Amino acid sequence: MGEAREVMDRLTEAVTHPDLKVIAELYAEDAVAVTPDEGEIRGRDNIVEYWRQMTETVPDGTFETLHAYESGDTAIDEGIFSGRNTGPIQLPTGETLPATQKEVRIRGVDIATVKDGRIVDYRLYFDEMEFLGQLGLLPDETP
Repeated sequence: MGEAREVMDRLTEAVTHPDLKVIAELYAEDAVAVTPDEGEIRGRDNIVEYWRQMTETVPDGTFETLHAYESGDTAIDEGIFSGRNTGPIQLPTGETLPATQKEVRIRGVDIATVKDGRIVDYRLYFDEMEFLGQLGLLPDETP
């Protein structure tokens, strides 16, 4: 197992057993992350804030790895994130919604590029509409 794989595995552990200190240690100060819900996030502190909100929204989240890869300085995970929404939901507008108490189960892909033991580039892909739908936050469609 190489450095990228080890760092990715530590990140998954720190997200599913929320530890913001470890998350901060895993990202370079000038890291860039791209997520479907927040777009491009620049800098370690802003990325840690993203994970703080996510882990507060679904504090008991788990990640079931379906596929794990490593190529050079990059690790790639495909899996299923699941848990119950028991914490407030922070919207990109700055508004906060109360917890829905609903279960979510979302398939996603994480890609982390690592240099000198820290993530410098991170990409997260998941279906945001599926996530919002499972939380019951999409308007009902009427024919």
